[in-house]
Amino acid sequence: MGGRLRVGEVYRYATGKDPAPSHLDGHPNFHHVTHSPGRKRALLEAGINGMVKTSASDGLRRPVILIRSSPWKAGTEQTPWHDVYDMDNGHVRYFGDHKAGSTVPPGSTKGNAALLEAFALHQAPTEQERLLAPPLMLFRAVPRNGKPKGHVEFCGVGVIERAERVVQWSGHERTTFTNYVYDIALIDLTAEGDEVAWDWIDARRDDLLSARRTLASAPAAWRRWVEEGNSALPRLRRRVARAKVVKPKEQRPAKDGADAKDLELIYSYFDGKKHEFEALASAVTARILRRSGSGYREGWLTNRSGDGGADFVARLDLGGGVLAHTSLVVLGQAKCVKPDSLISAEQIARVVARLRRGWIGVYVTTGSYSEAAQLEMVEDQYPIVLVNGMSLVEEVRNMARDDHAGDLTACIDHILKGHGLEVTGRRPEEILLE
Repeated sequence: MGGRLRVGEVYRYATGKDPAPSHLDGHPNFHHVTHSPGRKRALLEAGINGMVKTSASDGLRRPVILIRSSPWKAGTEQTPWHDVYDMDNGHVRYFGDHKAGSTVPPGSTKGNAALLEAFALHQAPTEQERLLAPPLMLFRAVPRNGKPKGHVEFCGVGVIERAERVVQWSGHERTTFTNYVYDIALIDLTAEGDEVAWDWIDARRDDLLSARRTLASAPAAWRRWVEEGNSALPRLRRRVARAKVVKPKEQRPAKDGADAKDLELIYSYFDGKKHEFEALASAVTARILRRSGSGYREGWLTNRSGDGGADFVARLDLGGGVLAHTSLVVLGQAKCVKPDSLISAEQIARVVARLRRGWIGVYVTTGSYSEAAQLEMVEDQYPIVLVNGMSLVEEVRNMARDDHAGDLTACIDHILKGHGLEVTGRRPEEILLE
């Protein structure tokens, strides 16, 4: 059984290449993790390391191309280019191995030849061709204990999206030269816990296994890419924001459970009078934000027509004293929809468009939020709090338990009759004056 490479993990790459110890100098041993008994070692000596091809029954395939970037060498005679690793957004821009002193055509250097061959397969229109395509495993050298060498960080698995010939400047030789640059999409490894099993590469090295059979140990995103091609890459690209995204089914109560029945009760209560849901949304927001330990003041409900993306207004007070204090305007949107409905990115953007500096938004719904809406919120760093149907039920149930012996209908009746919030067209910033 091979080891596992974890994205962001730093591995010791020692010159002795001894695979026996699992750790060296406090770090996992690269040669232990990538050890394949009876086979040649996986190496990172060059920037581009194409593993020897395997001849299987369904064709010749390269098991993997290992890529290493050395940021500390960028701009030197050995490495006159500057690679870009944007792991959060799943993109790497990597320069080939042609140099100013090379006497062969740019595409025929060992590294460029391997990547251009891989690029053709990565752009292949058929699933059968993509089955033979080599995955790229990307690493970058990182300094440890004041030394720039001997440690590498695993950065993920990639597919080449574009290859371009570029003219570069060699400062040392004071001349220009032609090279290739590759735009690489890092695939999402969330399903594997941001890890890759080396067993996958071992399987791709096994000439007794067809390329299709090796997919059994491949990451889920790689399998989908093989099946669907590059049109799937926008959905399969690694995004750190995805770790903060909750699938819609996980935002909904279990079917036929007590939470589902209570959520349906809330929805049915406001069916036909959804404008009254704003008062409940305001009360739930107050309960949630007061738990942060900050002062919270409910303001008012907006006019039913022309609310411009806001249903209620409140104020969040932070700090204490005269100088160590500030207040934020809270702009709330309430949306009573069927519990299986999704709130889209456009609906959230409508609220965000109203926010000014020093304001935050709150969106309260009986439905759930689409993955696209959540990704946009996280990636664009929207200052907005999302309350889905399941969270809404939890808060209303707790209020009912505390003050109404668990009777949800009595709790909602009390909130609507006693909230005391006026309905007005006042400007949101006026709440800062109260």
